[in-house]
Amino acid sequence: MSETKNNEVITISRNQSATTCHPSTPDPLPPSTEPLIILLWTWPLGYTFPLNQCPPTVDSTGCFFTMNRTMYPLAQAVVIHHKDVSKSINDLPPMPRPINQYWIWFSLEPPSHLKNLTIMDNLINLTMSYRTDSDIFTPYGWLEKHNGADHFTVQRKTKLVAWVASNWNSKLRRITYYEQLKNYIQIDVYGKNHIPLPRDKHHKTLSEYKFYLAFENYSHEDYITEKLWYNSFFVGSVPVVMGPPRKNYERFIPPDSFIHVDDFLSPQELGFYLLSLDKDDQKYRQYFNWRSKYIIPKPRRTWVTEYCKVCGALKVAPPYRTFPSIAKWFK
Repeated sequence: MSETKNNEVITISRNQSATTCHPSTPDPLPPSTEPLIILLWTWPLGYTFPLNQCPPTVDSTGCFFTMNRTMYPLAQAVVIHHKDVSKSINDLPPMPRPINQYWIWFSLEPPSHLKNLTIMDNLINLTMSYRTDSDIFTPYGWLEKHNGADHFTVQRKTKLVAWVASNWNSKLRRITYYEQLKNYIQIDVYGKNHIPLPRDKHHKTLSEYKFYLAFENYSHEDYITEKLWYNSFFVGSVPVVMGPPRKNYERFIPPDSFIHVDDFLSPQELGFYLLSLDKDDQKYRQYFNWRSKYIIPKPRRTWVTEYCKVCGALKVAPPYRTFPSIAKWFK
């Protein structure tokens, strides 16, 4: 994501009216009803974004988002981004909390990349993550049905396989798999210590390739990141995926839209298959059949949508309850 960092803090007194993203739309709450105050305990990883400017696709009426911690006693919900508080329990909001205040646990990182999940034991009321069984589902990407007016054309590809990989941990499966696969097919690797890939050239460069190695760092349920959505689908390349099982991918994307490494007995077999597709244009184009029904939205540039979803979820939240263990649920 490419948010701009700043130090702006928005505040509101309890008797002020809430700002929403639809100022001309009547507030469904009675005029005398005070706004639901949603406190962001931290900016996620230090990145900021406009508060109270939600997209029209997200219900934000009757809610007010703030970073002002002095409003903690008045907030109906506090959103806690795990990586920002995981070093110490002292980084969490103070206890005792206001009665029936919802603490919302947020993470787009998988459990293998998180520390100290147990500090959240018996504290969290709602979950927000890429997992479909979260109370607030915040995926990395998604497909949308189009009205038939959109026509996708597979552009001419001049290169074969690309991969952007900056986390070069030799113990990860994706690295060992690549080391074998490269013996059978040419792979251009971009990122740290490899071919430079300027941000403004990212999509254009990757769109020149027939295939993209959408290899996740870790294999976890529903953990399907921008590697598939934007480095592959959005630029018009066929994703070769490594991550959760094929069936998990098929919950989100058509089965004929991607190639899964687990469908092959070895990296050699996969390499030969990709080479055969390179020579068979008709068979290669079948991986784009999904484009007749779906489009992929443009990449997200901020965290706005994720946080704005809290408003609608809070209005329909289940009876107040606390998770005994986020660690057990998430893993």
